[in-house]
Amino acid sequence: MMTLPEAYTFFEKLKTETSNKSEMEVYDKILHILTELQRRELSKEEVQSLEKELTDLNLESKPENRKGYFQKVLSKLEKYVKDTFSLTPKGYYTTRGIGLGTSFGLLFGIVFLSRFERSLGISLGLIAGMILGLIIGRSLDAKAVSEGRVF
Repeated sequence: MMTLPEAYTFFEKLKTETSNKSEMEVYDKILHILTELQRRELSKEEVQSLEKELTDLNLESKPENRKGYFQKVLSKLEKYVKDTFSLTPKGYYTTRGIGLGTSFGLLFGIVFLSRFERSLGISLGLIAGMILGLIIGRSLDAKAVSEGRVF
């Protein structure tokens, strides 16, 4: 089983071995998550679950495309942390809200507002959806911060 300190050391080592800036950013994000998890007082069961997840991620494999592989590891780790510990990255709900708002705004603009002028209706729908998604996402992010669920 890979422990939390071992995983941290592993990614620190990977970070020193690369000169690729975007690859370093992926490692920094993973290191940030690991640091936040170390700061929290996790129960013995939670630590064991986390160590099992780190082992299951097969971190010590030698992929050809390290950045792509560890980008997927980052996504899986973020999903695991969100599902297991209810922790989200900063701005998580805002980005989701804007995305959903844009989609629904586009749909709303096409269905309801395009009677007047198609391009105007679509534009207004997109703008309204983005703004509404931004507002809802920001409020959910603020709530998560106040509850201490942000890493």
